[in-house]
This record gives sequence, structure tokens and C-alpha cells, in this order.
Amino acid sequence: MDKLILQSLIISHRDRFLADRGLVPREILTKLEPLLSQKEILFISGIRRSGKSSIMSLIARGLISKGLIQKNQVLSINFEDERLIRFGVEDFESLYQAFLELDNPQGKKYFFLDELQMIPSWERWVHRMYEFEDVKMFITGSNSSLSNSILSTALTGRNREFRVHPYSFREYLWMNGIYELSPRDLLTAENATRIKREFNTYSQLGGFPEVVKNKDVNITDAYFKDIMHRDVITRHQIRNAREIRELCLYLITNSGSLLSYESLRKMLHVKSVSTIRNYLEILKEVFLVQSLSLYSYSIKKQIFNPDKYYVTDLGFYQALGFRFSENLGKVLENMVFHQLNRLYDDLYYWNSADGKEVDFLIRKNTVLLEAIQVTYDLNPENRERELSGLIGAGKELGIAKLTVLTHDQEEHIQLGQFSIEVIPVWKWLLIGDAG
Repeated sequence: MDKLILQSLIISHRDRFLADRGLVPREILTKLEPLLSQKEILFISGIRRSGKSSIMSLIARGLISKGLIQKNQVLSINFEDERLIRFGVEDFESLYQAFLELDNPQGKKYFFLDELQMIPSWERWVHRMYEFEDVKMFITGSNSSLSNSILSTALTGRNREFRVHPYSFREYLWMNGIYELSPRDLLTAENATRIKREFNTYSQLGGFPEVVKNKDVNITDAYFKDIMHRDVITRHQIRNAREIRELCLYLITNSGSLLSYESLRKMLHVKSVSTIRNYLEILKEVFLVQSLSLYSYSIKKQIFNPDKYYVTDLGFYQALGFRFSENLGKVLENMVFHQLNRLYDDLYYWNSADGKEVDFLIRKNTVLLEAIQVTYDLNPENRERELSGLIGAGKELGIAKLTVLTHDQEEHIQLGQFSIEVIPVWKWLLIGDAG
């Protein structure tokens, strides 16, 4: 590509990238902070429109405001710009030289490269920059399959990957001008009422930043259509678009349910289980849904038992016609799943041999830390079932911390040697660790 065109793009992209756009701080920045001075490439993945670019902007502006780097050390390019449609791997060196000539940066260079997977063979140039140039690289991507395959081969040992989710409830509150509240603050009726009102809105809007900013769930509907068209149907050359759309809609409206390949095949009248399996992998690759596996000491049982599937953002419920008021328990469960996913790498559901169930088990470094049930409320009809599942996990798996998350109930339950804490989801989301 022409050098002058590249330099023009460098200027325009960087000016927008570093502009003060009133961005909300993100919790993931606390995880990224210690890695900013290290050499490894930081790969930031996640569903489209979840704020990956904004996180890179916050990092760059933070480094500049602290006096750690200068503006001319920053190269920021969004490879979805249509002016880069003819950009190929052979143009990366031209881009680098154009940057050096334009800005004459001194010391380490900081590259912030958005949706880099748009350029075939991008990893070859990134590998060379890492090995031979004094460059710190930040890369975003919206396809987990592409990033995982490359990060585990061409860039193995040279990168750290982090997953970005739509806004957590805490981040949603920040966006609405409500900053840190201590557990003591949440005890006052005025604060609790305000937070619960915001929680109910968050449950319906979801956490896409632009949706939260504009209070318009129709934007979520546009995101869904865009992802399905560009990242699913077009990129993977899906011949039967209706089948994969119906599968995705079914997963969303049955979020948190146990769904086997065969049951999905029959439900959707798809010819083969392998087609269902392939569709599911694609939907997970673009982060529309995520799966949760059974916890078992037997790997074979884990593989052959059905998974649970959760939709990535709560706003998809409203945008796609989900009967929100009739499925509040599933909404809460989906919300809890994603908060746990922000905090922990190892999550499972659990079934005992005698039919007891637990929604979530948390494991860290081979140790089971906690068992969690999620229900809209504990009532005479479900109390024994919900608590017996936790007690069963406590006895069989040796888990001491047992929790029930509800819409608005709070109590402490002592059953023999086991203590069970009942906490409203809205409060649990605010008093837990940031992720």
C-alpha cells in the first residue's frame, strides 16, 4: 500500500484511539496492569462490541498520563477499516516503516492492533516483531478458534490471552455514575433499593457498552444479526443458514439447560449429530454461547455427558423475544455463570448418582472451592431439592463453602455440620472479587 495512505491512516486511527471518549474503567485492567512492562504479547479476545478496543485505549491513555510513554510511541490500527481491504501480510513492513518515518519513536514501541485476524498470516509478522524489534504488542480478536490455534503454535510461550466480557454489574453501575459501594453501604434501605432497581434494568439490557449507554436493546438485536451474518454464516460458508440460526435461538431461549447433541439434532430436525457438533463449535468460537461441562473424576463421563449452554449477554433474551418475566431463574443463573467465568478458569455443574444437582462447582488448582445453587427464591416446593444438592456435594466432594444465590432472599442456614449462605445475586455481584 502507498506510504502516504498508510501514514494518513496511522494519524487518524491514533487520534481517535487516544481521544477522551468518556470510557468507563474495566475490571480486567487490574489483571493486565502487572503485564504491561513485560515482553509478552497481550491477546484480548471476546464477542464483538464487548469493549476490547476501549480496553486497549484505556491502557494506552493510562501509560501516557503516567508519563511512561509518549504519544508518538503508539501505533493503533483497526483492521476492519475498509480502507485496509487490500492490506496483506506483505504490507506489514510498509506499515512499520511508515510509522517510524512519521513519528521517529524513541525507545519501546507500543502496538495496539484491533481485529488483526482480518489479515491472513498476520502471526508471521507479529512473531518477527516480537523476536527482533523493541515492541510491546496488544492484539484483539473476535474468534476464539483462530486465536487459540495460532497462540498455541506460532506464538506459543510469547503471549498471554485474556477474555473480555460485556459489562459486569459493577461496570454497569460505573457507566451509570454509581461507584464503589462497601458492604456496609448496601445495608441502607435507600442504597439497596437503588441498586436493586439498577439490577433489574441490567438484567434486561445486558452489558454491551453501547446498549447500556443508550438504554436501547435494539442495538443488541443488530449485533446478533451482524455476528450471525459476518462471523458465522459468511466466514464459515454455512449452506443451511436457517439451521444454525434456529440452533442459536434455541440455545438462547433454553440457556442453562442440559442439551445433548442428539436431543438438539431431533429438536431441530438436523440430519446428523456431527452437523450439530460443528454448529456448536462455531457459535462458541464467536462467543455467542459458552458451554459448561459435568464435573466427574472420570474423564469419559465428562466427555459423554451433555453440556449446559449459556448465552454470552443477557440482552439477547430481550432482543430476540425471550419471555423474560417467565424465566427469571434462568436469567439469574446465566448472570452468575458469566460472573464466575470472569473470575475462574475451572467451572462445572454436578450431578450425584442419586439424582442430586448443583448448578456450579468452582475449582482452582485441582481444589474444589465452592458449590453454588441459583434459584429465583427458596420456597417450600424447592427448598429441600436445592439444599440437598449442596449438602450432597459437600459430603461427596468435600466442599465446605456452600452458597444459594437468589433474587432477593438472604439468610444463613445450618444443617448439621454444613453452613449454607443465601445471598441475593445483586449483592453477591458487588461484594465478590473483581474479575
